[in-house]
Amino acid sequence: MKRLISVFIALIVSLNMSLRADEGMWLLPLLEQLNMGKMTELGLELSAEEIYSINHSSIKDAVVIFGGGCTAEIVSSEGLLLTNHHCGYGRIQAHSTIEHDYLKDGFWAMSKEEELPNPGLRVIFLVRIEDVTDRVLTDVTDEMTESERAQAINAVRGKIVNETTEGTHYHANVNSFFGGTNYYLLVYEIYSDVRLVGAPPSSIGKYGHDTDNWEWPRHTGDFSVFRVYMGPDGKPAEYSEDNIPLKPRHYLPVSIKGVKENDFAMILGYPGGTQRYMTSYGVDEVLSITHPNRIKIRGIRQEILMADMMADPKVNIQYASKYSGSSNYWKFSIGQKQGLERLNVKGQKEKIEKRFTEWVNKKNKRSQKYGEALDLIKTSIEGRKEYYNTSQYLSECLMRGSELPAVARNAQGLISVLGSDDNEAINEAVERLKQRVEGFYKDYNPPTDRKATSAMIKVFREDVDPAFWPDFISQIDEEFGGNVDKYVDYMFDNSIFTTKDKLMSFLVDPDVEKLESDPALKNGMDVMKVYRELMQKSAEFDINLIKGRRLYVAGLREMDTELVKYPDANFTMRLTYGTVLPYQPKDAVIYKHYTTMNGVMEKYKPGDYEFDLPDHLIKLYNQKKFGRYADAAGHMPVCFLTNNDITGGNSGSPVINGKGELIGLAFDGNWEAMSGDVAFEPDLQRCINVDIRYVLWVMDIYAGAGHLVEEMDIRE
Repeated sequence: MKRLISVFIALIVSLNMSLRADEGMWLLPLLEQLNMGKMTELGLELSAEEIYSINHSSIKDAVVIFGGGCTAEIVSSEGLLLTNHHCGYGRIQAHSTIEHDYLKDGFWAMSKEEELPNPGLRVIFLVRIEDVTDRVLTDVTDEMTESERAQAINAVRGKIVNETTEGTHYHANVNSFFGGTNYYLLVYEIYSDVRLVGAPPSSIGKYGHDTDNWEWPRHTGDFSVFRVYMGPDGKPAEYSEDNIPLKPRHYLPVSIKGVKENDFAMILGYPGGTQRYMTSYGVDEVLSITHPNRIKIRGIRQEILMADMMADPKVNIQYASKYSGSSNYWKFSIGQKQGLERLNVKGQKEKIEKRFTEWVNKKNKRSQKYGEALDLIKTSIEGRKEYYNTSQYLSECLMRGSELPAVARNAQGLISVLGSDDNEAINEAVERLKQRVEGFYKDYNPPTDRKATSAMIKVFREDVDPAFWPDFISQIDEEFGGNVDKYVDYMFDNSIFTTKDKLMSFLVDPDVEKLESDPALKNGMDVMKVYRELMQKSAEFDINLIKGRRLYVAGLREMDTELVKYPDANFTMRLTYGTVLPYQPKDAVIYKHYTTMNGVMEKYKPGDYEFDLPDHLIKLYNQKKFGRYADAAGHMPVCFLTNNDITGGNSGSPVINGKGELIGLAFDGNWEAMSGDVAFEPDLQRCINVDIRYVLWVMDIYAGAGHLVEEMDIRE
């Protein structure tokens, strides 16, 4: 193992000083060898041990996975936690009602007793990372098929996880890096009592909504506040009134000294996924299938949702989080497609592939080892084209786009036991179903879903080959004369899943024949049948694609370490470093590295869904009541830019200065560099962050929750 690490380090260290400081999602155990020289040169005043340590408290102990898709940071000795507003949005929405609309009005707990529990919400702390590549690959040979290789690897991964967690409360994963050529063990500690402490109104936390999403200049106060609780024994525990605030191993001090151009900035977080080593064939698939499909399908459904949301405050609360989750990557697809085309990323990839092929062909040994890599990728992507396209339509239109059949599918387990005389098994299945649908109906509006379902079925019928149609579409033609609206009305009018009352009434005395004939459940099962068939048909292509990508990345690493400097993001903790910087998106246009509340007011549109503002904020602005959070010129800072390398999953990540102090929360990227997940653009790529001074101003002066600021270690 030591030899493997040494080789990897040697390959990169030789080029380290020539790398751009702003590119790279780096593994924490390798910081000392790979990054500390450049980071120190840029202004870091900490040691690698102060950032990542197994034996002592370090910055990594203050950074957590939040809710399975975002990052957050601990900022007090009592477990106070900051993340983005859009990361906490689903929980804020879940607590909202017409009477207490926390999305519209915000929420602030003025004491710990007022903090709101969130069943199912977890935060996950990283305990340690360990390279286990040698052990995982011990029994792997070149003669193995991909299935045999996967079996051998997964068997060892399972053993490592079991050995690591046995007799402890820890959780562990063995993750793949560099396309399956390296493996790391990651050990975690999970806390499941996380309470909502505060959130600004959406007119601050989502200011700009879709229009400003992925855009700069930005004026969004994208933050929310939670608290982590532990059991009285100091260990993770499920929610209980007896639990006490977490005593963290480390929490971040908070700097209100402000930022200036060229200041050092680093971000620790959990980037979800990048594809920096994607081939031209992959880029072509993204441009011709993935993004066009998502843009078209989600755009149609979102129009339906938005119309109903604007017409009814209750529906607005019910669908706010659903709409936000859909529209975020709808707009991402629009931007990334434009970016990939504008920057000719496919052409850039083709040049790398040409050089790779020439390098491989120079030696017979290389040709035998890596010669099939690109051909495997090419033939796999081309071979699965029809299945991949159909799978996306099936997922976007019929699995995600229609809620009623999706909730009905939860009853499949009940069908299997209803035919028996085992009352205990039946009762258990009924209770499981009740648990699975718990909370669904609170955020469900059948008329909205009815319209969306009809539109999604029409899109699917129009765009997908009939060979891949689920059986219910034949029913539309045979029983409803091809009229989709009539079929959808029949399904919604006759399903027991349309309302909670109908479902609960059925579950009092469940009948297998009625359940099997339920039109929504039949729809859902028809869809899943086709989905499984598609997965089987594309499996051979997917296996070869995995092999091709693994060989390609391994070959690139051997050919030129400048091309493969760090592993793709895979939702494991990474560090990225850079500086506070402005940028020039196009000729004669130069953007500053910061925004202020002056820009908030310039965008203000009374009564507008995206750009309205609370009267109280306007009053405070006009009175210039910024307190100690104003900058030297007396302006209220809102957001700032860095050139840190981030992606989805980094939302909520702490932006930290050279002294290890929190200066902001990362929450977005810029429109001009939307291609960044596939090809990093150092001159264009920027990370958009909410300034911690704006966060504290909203808490303290706007919301009157200064007690939360008093918990923190404020550095002035």
